[in-house]
Amino acid sequence: MANIGYFEIPADNIDRAKHFYRSLLGWKIEPDTNLDPASAAALQDHAISTGPAQDGTLNTVWMYKRHIDKGSKNFALVEDIDAVLANVEKLGGRIVMPRTDIQGVGPVAVIRDTEGNGFGIWKPAKK
Repeated sequence: MANIGYFEIPADNIDRAKHFYRSLLGWKIEPDTNLDPASAAALQDHAISTGPAQDGTLNTVWMYKRHIDKGSKNFALVEDIDAVLANVEKLGGRIVMPRTDIQGVGPVAVIRDTEGNGFGIWKPAKK
């Protein structure tokens, strides 16, 4: 079965997007040193660390200057979904789907970042 290996975050304004994700989710965002310097500069490519790898999760993300109409929706695991939602609009994002509790899954919500990308946040239910 195929699983998500990573996800990408296209951004119209890299600095604004970095501030949003750092402030909202605490992600470490740095210029990507794996590309040749010319490609990295043209794409404004950044590597993102979402934290230490955990069973069943991925922690590989890239942010780059939007160059085609592309987006994705993935779900970020959070410790306190209500605290994250309380900061979305303060940081320039928008709540698209408010917190919804799904039995056996846990609470989820969908937000839109400062660049117009939709993504979900999820606090997995305790097993």
